[in-house]
Amino acid sequence: MTFRKHPSVLRFVAWRKRQLNTLKAQRRETTEKAKRLRREGYVTGNLFGKQIEGSVLLKIEKKEAERIMRECMKGSQIMLDVEGKEYDVLIKEMDYDSMKRSIVEMDFQALVKGEKVHSVAEIVLHNKDKVIEGALEQLLEEVSYKATPEHLVDKIDVDCATLHLGDTITVGDLDIAKNKDVEVMTHLDSVVVTVLAPNNADIPEDADAEEAAAE
Repeated sequence: MTFRKHPSVLRFVAWRKRQLNTLKAQRRETTEKAKRLRREGYVTGNLFGKQIEGSVLLKIEKKEAERIMRECMKGSQIMLDVEGKEYDVLIKEMDYDSMKRSIVEMDFQALVKGEKVHSVAEIVLHNKDKVIEGALEQLLEEVSYKATPEHLVDKIDVDCATLHLGDTITVGDLDIAKNKDVEVMTHLDSVVVTVLAPNNADIPEDADAEEAAAE
């Protein structure tokens, strides 16, 4: 199928930056074992960065970690409060145990003003139910990029309301790709979302009849 770019789609594609959340954490001693802490209601973590020697072991109250997980995601920029000292950080990893349905580990990278950092922005599709022509297929879930702390992006919202059969949106169509303050690492030709014909749309009715007769 030859894809086309719907001219009205591009104005609905947007990138946005969240207002910073604050997560409280405590320093964790090397003698404190992760399994024991998790049984006691903590999530373990690590803080690292260019201006931090080695890494700082952390423990976070589970309810606090779950709150951040609901409001943020991998690639989000937040303020990390470690026993009263605040760090401007990027959530690098969020390990989730699907069997226990709980978060078990979080890693944070301390940011340095003016220094670019590699991160990812999650792609979120909206109004998928309004696509009535064909089947909507999302081929890319995140965009990799580099930016300084003040230009980090954690989510890219894509409105699918005006998409029709044959329409496609690529990374190059997103506003983040046009932002001079962001260096997009994902190939600009990568397809984010497209609208395909249903699987049985290309099968003629007489072909279906012939197949039934053969059976």
